[in-house]
Amino acid sequence: MNAPAKGTSLSAKTQSTSVSAMTEDELINILRNSLYPGAQTDSIKMVLGYCQASGLDPMQKPVHIVPIWDSKTGAMRDVVMPGIGLYRTQMSRTGECAGVTEPEFGPDTPETIGGVQITFPAWCKVVVKRLLPNGMIAEFAATERWKENYAMKGGKEKSVAPNAMWTKRPYAQLAKCAEAQALRKAFPELGAAPTADEMEGKEFDGGATVIDGGTGEIIQNASEAKPLPAYTDAQMDANLAAWQDAINSGKTTPQRILAMVGSKFTLSPAQSEHIRNMKPAQTEVDPFVSAMEAAEQGAQA
Repeated sequence: MNAPAKGTSLSAKTQSTSVSAMTEDELINILRNSLYPGAQTDSIKMVLGYCQASGLDPMQKPVHIVPIWDSKTGAMRDVVMPGIGLYRTQMSRTGECAGVTEPEFGPDTPETIGGVQITFPAWCKVVVKRLLPNGMIAEFAATERWKENYAMKGGKEKSVAPNAMWTKRPYAQLAKCAEAQALRKAFPELGAAPTADEMEGKEFDGGATVIDGGTGEIIQNASEAKPLPAYTDAQMDANLAAWQDAINSGKTTPQRILAMVGSKFTLSPAQSEHIRNMKPAQTEVDPFVSAMEAAEQGAQA
C-alpha cells in the first residue's frame, strides 16, 4: 500500500498498524462501505476527529453517527456520539469494575402510541458495581423509564410513535440506556456524554441537553439543571491533609479525588491543578536501620 499522502494520514495513536498506513481518503471509503454505510464524508471525518482526539481506533466503531433534528436550522444534522460499547471498554480498563447486573424490568405496558401498538417495559434498572480503594464494593443503580427514553419517528409528520428500533427491541434499547446511566454514576471520571442509544430520535437544542454532574443523569431541559456550587479555598485547605494521607497510603489517587469533588462542586483551574499534582510523599529510610533489617533477614534465612 502507498505511503500516506501528506496532511492526510491520521495519528498512529488512534489506529492499528494496518490502519495507520492508509490515507484519510482510503480510511473514509472503508468506513463508509463497512461500519457507516451511506454516511456523508463530513460525518465520517467527524468520527475520525473524535477518535483521534480520544485515542480510539475508528475500526472498532467506538462511536456512532446519529442524525438529530436541529430546531435552530430546521433540518437534520449528524452528531457523533459514543456507543455503550465504548463505555463498557473504558470501564473494564480501570480494573475496578466488580460486575454489572442483568437488567431488571418493570411490568409490561401495552399501549398505542402515534397509531403504533406496542408492549414495552414500564422501567428498567441496572446496577454497576465498583471496587473501592478500601476493598469494599459500591453499587450504583440507575432506573430508566421507557416513556422518557424511547426514540420517536419524528420526521416531517412529527410522529410521536416509536421508531423502528424501539418498536422492535423495546427491552434491549431501554436496558442500554439504564446501563449507560449506571456506568456514568459509577465511573464519572470516564466522561458524561450521552450515548447514541439515549439520544437517538431526540431534538438537538443547541446545547440545552446537559448532564447533571451530581447524578450523571441526562437532563433534557437546561433549566432543570442545578448549577454546582463553587468549591471554596477553605474547603480545599480543610481536606488537603486527609487527601494527602489517603494518597500516601494508596487508598486513592488525584484522579479519583477530582472525580469525587467534581461531581458535587465546581473546581477552579488552580484547585484542579493543585489536586492533579499531588503525589505520594517519599518516605526517608535510615540507612543504618535498613542495614540492620537486611542483616536480620539474612540470619533468619
